[in-house]
Amino acid sequence: MRYRSNNILALIPPTKEGKLLLNQSLFFQQSLGMRIFVYHIIDKPSLFEQIFHAKRANHMKSDELMKLRRFIEESIPEKSLSQFTYRIKTGDPLSILQRQSKKGGYEFILIDKSEEGSTLDPDDTDKLISRTFCPVMTVNRNYRVDDIKRIVIPLDISQTTKKKLLWATFFAKKFGAQVTIVSALTMNIDAKKSLAWRNAEKLKHMLSQRGVKCDVEILKAKGQEKHNLVLDYIAREKPELVIIRTHQESRLAGTHIGKFVSEIVHGCQMPVFTVNRFINPIPVDFEV
Repeated sequence: MRYRSNNILALIPPTKEGKLLLNQSLFFQQSLGMRIFVYHIIDKPSLFEQIFHAKRANHMKSDELMKLRRFIEESIPEKSLSQFTYRIKTGDPLSILQRQSKKGGYEFILIDKSEEGSTLDPDDTDKLISRTFCPVMTVNRNYRVDDIKRIVIPLDISQTTKKKLLWATFFAKKFGAQVTIVSALTMNIDAKKSLAWRNAEKLKHMLSQRGVKCDVEILKAKGQEKHNLVLDYIAREKPELVIIRTHQESRLAGTHIGKFVSEIVHGCQMPVFTVNRFINPIPVDFEV
């Protein structure tokens, strides 16, 4: 079976910060051979504006579309313009992105996770990751990635692996990258006797069977939270991409993705690719 989509939805405002994000999205567009749908989401006109300034409200989207088009044309090489499509939406960004993901047609959504100037704040980013119907790639516009040679997969023993495995295979083969499976062991036991090691080795074996170079790293430390161990490892090793499966918590928690995943997403600078329980696990051009 072949997954039908070959597009990326990128949330990019026509601003100075947006230009940095656009350049990063261009790397993924060129490397993966996908089309970029650039979304710029603006505030919905108030009821007063719709009634008393209807003409201005009607022209608002078209004016913003022209502004976005000029921004893209001035920011990327002319030869790449044919691979970009522009969309202006009005309303709440979180709701719009979730709705667009449900309609289908996108391999993943690319959003900015920088601390300042992002369209989505960290809480809304976590909600999007949990609720979206396609994967989400969070990038830091100030940390540019121009190649992917190493991919890290933080492994939580409570998470399933199939969806993460397929996407790891896809990216590893696209970039010729090596995968490192990282699991944090906080108990004082022999690593090779732990469930964390057994699960990591199982995933390593499956990736190796698919022709992906893979190794396992078990992190051991007493009295530390798992996400801190993993973040320290990522900061030290500096992989170009992190792939993680969301860990669903109780709906009472609000974000649903779990502290471990949230800390990884926001705690490291490099792109983090997240998949959740809703997602069709088969990426473009990947045969099963």
